[in-house]
Amino acid sequence: MADSARDLRDMPDAELKAHIATARKEIFGLRFQNATGELENTTGLRASRRALARALTIARERELRAPESVES
Repeated sequence: MADSARDLRDMPDAELKAHIATARKEIFGLRFQNATGELENTTGLRASRRALARALTIARERELRAPESVES
């Protein structure tokens, strides 16, 4: 998994979308483990949520920038 915003910004759009889907599945699994009491390290859940938010932010930035390039 990409750790930094720089790594995420260097990803092509398709790879970023795949990364977001993978992160969502990972968070689902961690939430399920947490609810059933199987998750020992709960800090991983917070870190995963933040990583997903970082990736979604970069995807949104690209989405907002796309119409500008079409108009020019």
